[in-house]
Amino acid sequence: MKHITFQLNGSARSVWVGPNETLLDVLRGKLGIKTPKEGCGRGDCGACTVLLDGKAVRSCLILAVEVEGQSVTTLEGVGQKGPTALQKAFIENNVFQCGFCAPGVILAASALLAENPKPSEAEVREALAGNLCRCTGYEPIVKTVLAVAKKTARQSTSRRVRS
Repeated sequence: MKHITFQLNGSARSVWVGPNETLLDVLRGKLGIKTPKEGCGRGDCGACTVLLDGKAVRSCLILAVEVEGQSVTTLEGVGQKGPTALQKAFIENNVFQCGFCAPGVILAASALLAENPKPSEAEVREALAGNLCRCTGYEPIVKTVLAVAKKTARQSTSRRVRS
C-alpha cells in the first residue's frame, strides 16, 4: 500500500492505495465519487473520463499511484459553482437520453473547449471520439458543443469591444 495525496475537485485528498488499484476504483470505492463509471474497464468507452491536470483521461487506465501531486476533476468538480454553459446547453437541448455517457462526454468537451475555444466540427468529433454513446447518434452532442463554442466566442468578443 502507498499513501498518495492529490487534488480532487479543488480539495486536497489523501488515501492509501494498492499498487494495482486504478484511479476509477479509488474514486468510486474509496472516495465516493460516482460520476466516472466503469463501462468497459479497457479505456474504450470513455464512461470513466476525468480531467487529470486539465486533460481528459480514462480513469480505468490510470493507476491511482500515478496521480500523486496532480489535480483530478470529475463532473462533481466541474459544476461546483452551478452548471457551466456547456452543462446548461446539454440540458436545454435535451442532448442525452439515458445519461450513462454524459459525465465522460461533458468532461471531454470541457477539456477541448478549455484548450481550443473555437474548435471545428472535425476537432469536436476527434475530441469526443473516445466517448461511446448508444442513444444519441452523436449529432446533438456535436451540435451543442459547437453552439456553446460559438456563443462563448461571441460573448468574449462583445466583452472586449465594451472594454
